[in-house]
Amino acid sequence: MTDLSTHPTQAASAWFADFSSALEREDIDAAVELFEPDCYWRDLVSFTWNICTQEGPAAIRAMLQARLADTKPSGFAVEGQATEADGVVDAWFTFETTVARGRGHLRLRHGKAWTLLTTMTELKGFEEKTGARRVKGAEHGARRGRQSWLERRQEEEAALGYDEQPYVLIVGGGQGGIALGARLRRLGVPAIVVDRNARAGDAWRNRYKSLCLHDPVWYDHLPYMPFPDDWPVFAPKDKIGDWLEMYTRVMELNYWHSTVAKKAHFDAATQAWEVVVEREGKEVVLRPQQLVFAMGVSGYPNTPEIAGAADFQGEQHHSSKHSGPEAYEGKKCVVLGSNNSAHDICAALWEHGADVTMVQRSSTHIAPSDSLMELALGGLYSDAAVKAGMTTDKADLTFASVPYKIMAPMQVPIYDAMKVRDADLYARLEKAGFMLDFGVDGSGLFMKYLRRGSGYYIDVGASELVANGSVKLRSGVGIERINPRSVTLSDGTELPADLLVYATGYGSMNGWLADMISPEVADQVGKCWGLGSATPKDPGPWEGELRNMWKPTQVAQLWIHGGNLHQSRHYSQFLALQLKARMEGIPTPVYQLAPTYHRR
Repeated sequence: MTDLSTHPTQAASAWFADFSSALEREDIDAAVELFEPDCYWRDLVSFTWNICTQEGPAAIRAMLQARLADTKPSGFAVEGQATEADGVVDAWFTFETTVARGRGHLRLRHGKAWTLLTTMTELKGFEEKTGARRVKGAEHGARRGRQSWLERRQEEEAALGYDEQPYVLIVGGGQGGIALGARLRRLGVPAIVVDRNARAGDAWRNRYKSLCLHDPVWYDHLPYMPFPDDWPVFAPKDKIGDWLEMYTRVMELNYWHSTVAKKAHFDAATQAWEVVVEREGKEVVLRPQQLVFAMGVSGYPNTPEIAGAADFQGEQHHSSKHSGPEAYEGKKCVVLGSNNSAHDICAALWEHGADVTMVQRSSTHIAPSDSLMELALGGLYSDAAVKAGMTTDKADLTFASVPYKIMAPMQVPIYDAMKVRDADLYARLEKAGFMLDFGVDGSGLFMKYLRRGSGYYIDVGASELVANGSVKLRSGVGIERINPRSVTLSDGTELPADLLVYATGYGSMNGWLADMISPEVADQVGKCWGLGSATPKDPGPWEGELRNMWKPTQVAQLWIHGGNLHQSRHYSQFLALQLKARMEGIPTPVYQLAPTYHRR
């Protein structure tokens, strides 16, 4: 057992010496003995060719029995100085496997491992061409027929998808598709990103005028190219759109705008996908080996079917189609929903002189932005964190080092503090009739996001409008019927309405697969997102990771990539490495491929 009375770095180094020795001897029992009974090993690709967490000694033993001989891990070395707080030693480390190099994080408690994170950082022999490996760009000397960089790039653009096939096709050109495209470009994987919009970034530009990111800038950088240091803390949608468009050009992505992916099927004979796309009005058939759906954080908009909707004489649309508030001055507006989009739209309509009523069907978690920044994100993603030496990569890995099983109880104190800090706002909201919650277990916003992707609002001002009555509220009810110029609520109340906005969320991402490939394939993949926490809208059984995200699915050569800007940046690295390994013919035996429990 490692002695915690020694310096934290010595304690971590001693643990790794024991761990390395046990693994080298293939003494799995000795390796497992170094973990405490309540232990977790989260692996991002390096050992399992999967994204999975082993919970408890028995699970760790089973994984090592299956993967140790193959991976042959070695070279474990503490990186920098370990630290200690409240009896827990935190240490960063590097290591190698047969085919890759990696980086990880260890938490020691009572001399044994409590949590272990292992991540793949690069494949040996297929490293990104950075630093000393970077290409020259210029060809010194003189020779006939020399092509310029631009000419070679134009030749590639003209050939890929026509004379040559991409290894990867990414359907969806928002932040997820763009981030993955950049990762694959750096790894030398031929890829095309297709998007239906006319310009990269239009998925952001086309949203309602007032939309800004609710996450801070330090959380939202894209791979390789951080935002400038004067970028707004909360970026307006049009700046994000312009940044994404610029990024696709500077990173030299093969980005097909104005392209609709229409139909896809897997050709068993060629072991490739056949995908029909319409590019600027012309049909093109692409035959990638790997197909990635990167359509955002969710699937199709959920638009409820309500009696009388066809006879409504006003305007009605889903929040995803809401362009802005300008046309509704003096109008009666009803917004069905109480999460982020509902609050943003209500606030913008009120600012433009509309009479706005929010219809809240179920309780909602409210997290004031300043409190969220200070209490939840500040240690990793803030100006203070940067000044203290926190890098984006280190912040991402720190975040990833906390297994989902123990994340919820670790979040509870944050939201307990928020309840105290923002007690006055919460009291006034409840007095106005707003139904509040902090999650079924008090774990707050981020766990709601992971479990269900909904049920919360990051308050950037609209909560005050609800609390003071500027935005009217009807809570604990739904819309039972839509009349020509009004809506009837489930309690019998009638509200006049010129505009009805359905801020009612989205379905699962595998809904896209049902239309483009087949319902059978969609159901074989199963529901995307959620942890299996058996909390509202996240049915069990427990899975320990987000369903089907960034890792092999039950349909070979079919992948799901999505999430917010932080997740798109971080997990695109691990998806890109999985795809690169397959392209190069490196064996990728997937350990613990997740079964399908839920369909759409």
